[in-house]
Parts: sequence; structure tokens; C-alpha cells
Amino acid sequence: MSFSPILLAHICAGILGLLSGAAAISFRKGSRGHVLAGKVFVVSMLTMAAGAVYLAIVRHQPNNLGGGILTFYLIGTAWLTARRRDVQTSRLDWVALLIPLTLGILTWISGVEKMRAPGPPEDGVPAGMHFFMGSVALLAATGDVRMLVGSPVSGPRRIARHLWRMCFGLFIAAGSFFLGPSNRPLRLLNSVGVGRHLPPAIFSTGLYLFLSILPLILLIFWLIRVRFGNAYIKTSLPYRTERGRTVFGEQSLPG
Repeated sequence: MSFSPILLAHICAGILGLLSGAAAISFRKGSRGHVLAGKVFVVSMLTMAAGAVYLAIVRHQPNNLGGGILTFYLIGTAWLTARRRDVQTSRLDWVALLIPLTLGILTWISGVEKMRAPGPPEDGVPAGMHFFMGSVALLAATGDVRMLVGSPVSGPRRIARHLWRMCFGLFIAAGSFFLGPSNRPLRLLNSVGVGRHLPPAIFSTGLYLFLSILPLILLIFWLIRVRFGNAYIKTSLPYRTERGRTVFGEQSLPG
């Protein structure tokens, strides 16, 4: 099986993003392992999303185009949230706001059109998925508006903003990989001659469905801990640098 360089980079970055995302979730929040895994996750996910956008344009796949742009936006704004201090914003946030707002409206319109169309959707994506993803995009846009013109993002709210955007970006990547067409893990492993030597149980739909929704389960768990529990201890997240060194901040979240 031959791959174009962009497709190969997209696949490798996606796999690295899944692995580093799982590691970042597993490490104690604020620890050096969490910070390192988080940096790898951000770079790999941004690379994966950029590749998805390019491939979607070349192959005329509007659904993948929207998913790639939304993933890039979520990971990028989550990273900015972690690097900044409390209450800090910039003009870039006003530009970024247009991304989820536009995607949310267009995705909802697409969902309505699919509901009105007779027969099953040609691309295999049900209208409900359009409404779900469109609602998430509009929710992200609402959060941006609140941050810019309403109450500032600080303390537990800033951590919650960072967490849910990172986890939902991981959910999009996991769903695309595990629930994509023609069993992508099996195709990938077969391409390197490994798949036929593995037990069929690891290629079951049930397992892939669980792995795909696991980031959402962890997202809900951490949001509850941060917003309503005692997980939030001090005031700032890691991921910022001062005078060429990494500053882990005063934030400590138990793993």
C-alpha cells in the first residue's frame, strides 16, 4: 500500500496524538510527564488536523474539512489557555471566534438539509452527528464570547476550558481513527504485515466504540472534579516559559 507524504504524515501524527493524549491523561496533572506528553500531543494533533484539512480539500470531503478545522481550533485554543495567565486575552481570540461560529452554523444547516432529504445520507454521516458537532462548535463559540466580553476566564474555569477542548479534540481524532471506514486499524496493521497475526477480538466494533468515547468519559470526569470537586488547588497551569525555562506554575491537579 502506497501513501502520499501528506497522508503518511497525517496518519503518523494522528497515531502519535492518540498515544501522547492517553499519556497526558494518565500522568498527574501539572507533573513533568504531563507537560511533556501534552506538548507532544499539541504538536502532533495540530499536524494531524492540518493534514486532514489539506486532504479534505484535495479529495473534496467537506465533513473531514470541518472536522480538521474544528480540531485545529480546539487544540490551538486549549494550548493558548494553558500558556496564558488568568484573565489574559488577545486580538487573536476575536479572529479565532469566527471559526467555531461559522462551523457551528454551517454544520447545523447541513444537518437540517439531511433531515429533509429522502433516503439515507450519501456520505454515511447521519443528521444527528451534524447537530452534535454543530452544537459543540457553537458551545465553543459561546465560551469565547463569554471570555472576551463577559466574565474573564480564571481559576477553575480556565482549567476547565483547557481540559474540555483538549479532550474533545482527542475524541475527534479517536473517532476518526477507530470508527473510520473499512476498519482503519486493521488496514494500517495489514499494510505492514502485522494485522493477520493478531487476534480478531482487538478489531471488534465494540472495542473501537469504547476507545472512541473514552475521551468523552474522561472529559466529563475531569470537568466534574475541576468545577465541583477539590481537584483545583492553586491558580495557574503549566506550559508557559519564562527566560527560556519551563515554568510549571502554581497549579497541581492529582492524577
